[in-house]
Amino acid sequence: MNTLLYKGYSAYIEFDEGDRIFVGHLAGIRDIVGFHGSSVDELEAAFHESVDDYLAHCAKLGLPANKPFSGRMLLRVPPEVHAQASFAAKVAGLSLNQWAANALAQASHA
Repeated sequence: MNTLLYKGYSAYIEFDEGDRIFVGHLAGIRDIVGFHGSSVDELEAAFHESVDDYLAHCAKLGLPANKPFSGRMLLRVPPEVHAQASFAAKVAGLSLNQWAANALAQASHA
């Protein structure tokens, strides 16, 4: 899966083989915002337009636009996992937060 980024919003992209177009949706927000294009340039322009239209629509209605993920997560893990992760972070010379962020980034790109 590929992503696009614009004004702090990201989108996930898929290819629709039946219609032979790229289809995208904004990720990390509750509202449903989609767009499509038949080329990469067209898709990127449609993505930018959809974000701009979404923000303008929310402003027109006086509603706050959904914000993308904040980057803050609270995880609950068994104490032994917490201890092992803390030890691994210390060995790597990182804070537990830095170590966990790296581990999650690597796992999400696997």
